Amino acid sequence: MTRKKVKLAYINNDASRKATYKKRKKGLIKKVSELSTLCGVDVCAIIYSPYNTQPEVYPSPRGVHRIVKNFKTMPEIEQSKKMMNQEVFLKQKIGKVSEQMKRLKKENRDKELNRLLYGNLSGKMNLQGLTVTDLNDLTSLIDLNLKDINKRMEEIAKETKNARTAASAAAKVPPLMNREVIAAFATTSTVYKNDRARGMSGHLNTKNQTKERIR
Repeated sequence: MTRKKVKLAYINNDASRKATYKKRKKGLIKKVSELSTLCGVDVCAIIYSPYNTQPEVYPSPRGVHRIVKNFKTMPEIEQSKKMMNQEVFLKQKIGKVSEQMKRLKKENRDKELNRLLYGNLSGKMNLQGLTVTDLNDLTSLIDLNLKDINKRMEEIAKETKNARTAASAAAKVPPLMNREVIAAFATTSTVYKNDRARGMSGHLNTKNQTKERIR
């Protein structure tokens, strides 16, 4: 069973918000500890909350001071190289969502234009009542399809030309005449039969001579 997605919004109920804070804080500290152990990196966490007078730190106050000191000794360009605040994060998120919306709008528009085109070609729909924008987009779609068709026709013509060239080259090679093949086969068979006959005759003569000696 999948976990229900949590809506990221401010919790108005005080008791629920406090309980969520304690639970999330514990999980955050655990993740920070795992990151440090698994990757061997220096990490620290400083958490301010209205429920404690002093901030909660990880791994310890001394460890936090050491890591912060090392961070401050870095050049300013390196310090802010991968730094991100809430505003930058939201801007990036909004940009990604906007690009996704544009892509989905384009896909829906293409599907709508294809439906109009094929509906008109099949006689089920007409182009009356379309706006100038719709007609321009439909014209662009037709031009794109014509380009694809012409490209495919050129590929087929090229493949056909290559096939004809190969067939023409193969036709120029002189084939072996059937009579020559039959004559060669007959000669070979005759020689084979004669050799076999001589071999059988010699074998019989040798056998007869052997019998005569025994007698």
